[in-house]
Amino acid sequence: MKYIVLLFLFLTFIHPSQAFGQEEVPILMYHSIDEYQGHGSKDLYVTPGNFEEQMMYLKNHGYTLLTFDRWQDIKKVNKPIFITFDDGYKNNQNAFKIFQKLKDEHFKPVGTLFVISDFIGRSNRLSKIDLKKMADSGLFSIQSHTATHPNLTKIQNYEYELKGSKEKIEQITGKPVIALAYPYGDFNDHVVKETKKYYQFGLTTIPGAFSEKGLENEYYLLPRIQVNYSTTLEEFVKAL
Repeated sequence: MKYIVLLFLFLTFIHPSQAFGQEEVPILMYHSIDEYQGHGSKDLYVTPGNFEEQMMYLKNHGYTLLTFDRWQDIKKVNKPIFITFDDGYKNNQNAFKIFQKLKDEHFKPVGTLFVISDFIGRSNRLSKIDLKKMADSGLFSIQSHTATHPNLTKIQNYEYELKGSKEKIEQITGKPVIALAYPYGDFNDHVVKETKKYYQFGLTTIPGAFSEKGLENEYYLLPRIQVNYSTTLEEFVKAL
């Protein structure tokens, strides 16, 4: 019995992720959910059919989709995973329809939209009405991708880009904005310092799943797994 207790203490305090069975949390990154029509980068598109197939896999294999307001639940739920969408494209409504289709009493698909606040309402971007509807559905959390999508390592006006975008989005949705996706994935120590003034999380484009190590600022250096146009279901599963 003594050795069993010692083993448990070792796993809990030396290897806590192993003790509780969850070592890595995937944060998936999408952009456009649509058929590719020859405009823009093809790799930033995922067809609605492929997206639905990927979400069906998560549903059928016991994953729990979370948004950042439920970050504390990553150690409480089975197979936690985050689905994120950058830029706030109008075609993200295709993901909304697929989430509505797959939702049932056992599976609640949710995602996080990182929108560029000054681009809201443009012809190919989600409008205020769209964002409010998606936020009110409970299937989407609307978060910030800055005000104008600059390289944050090369600007001076952080208050407008970070605080201004946060406040504008909160006015639209009536819900807290606590997470920022760095445009182009660019950041440095100063960007992290400024981000911490307004947000609880900062998301990069560093590839990989999140693994909690207790490092300084690790919630502002969150990695993501990009899903591309060419990503097969086999590759998708392997990346999880």
